[in-house]
Amino acid sequence: MSYRKLIVPAFVATAVIAVLVSSLAIAAKKETAPGNQPEIKLPPGWTMDDMKACMEAGTPGKMHELLAKDAGEWTGKTTMWMGPDGQPMTSDCTSTVTPIMDGRYVKVEMKGDMPGMGPYHGGGVYGYDNVSKKFVSSWIDNHSTGIMQGEGELTDHGKSITWEYKANCPITKKQLTMKEVDTRTGDNSKTLEMWGDDPKSGKNYKMMKIELTRK
Repeated sequence: MSYRKLIVPAFVATAVIAVLVSSLAIAAKKETAPGNQPEIKLPPGWTMDDMKACMEAGTPGKMHELLAKDAGEWTGKTTMWMGPDGQPMTSDCTSTVTPIMDGRYVKVEMKGDMPGMGPYHGGGVYGYDNVSKKFVSSWIDNHSTGIMQGEGELTDHGKSITWEYKANCPITKKQLTMKEVDTRTGDNSKTLEMWGDDPKSGKNYKMMKIELTRK
């Protein structure tokens, strides 16, 4: 079965749910007007609670507002380590954070230099999944061909988001797990720190630290 054949049914199912949820929202508005009685035809087996659950899953809340607080342009200082005993390598970077989809997600675009590998350009989409109750992220860049997927939770009394990212290691050819901690250090400052396992020794070490300041 082709990729296209796999993706079309999923797209259609998502579209059907979106139309049904939209219809429910319109009907709810009509219900408040005198003399209007909403007529909603639910799919077989569906209940109004099912429709309500779909609406709640797609409604932005406080966690989405938290992500949107990072909107703007940032400048940063990056420090990287290539291994547990590696020397720190520093470079400059910029980051632009833009809310999208009516505040449901934020788009992040980062540019800079990766020591020894040349210019770096990466981008990701961050959100909060109302169903799983976790932050979610997908990241791509010009130094890889895979998509890094992450899930995060609030830590340090809400000052940080601790992420767990999954990606494929080009050296071991196996999936690796990395931890990233994003900490707000002020109204216009934050740090990103990442840890992972060294593919040769297996030792976990601090791979990167980025100190960001909003313009």
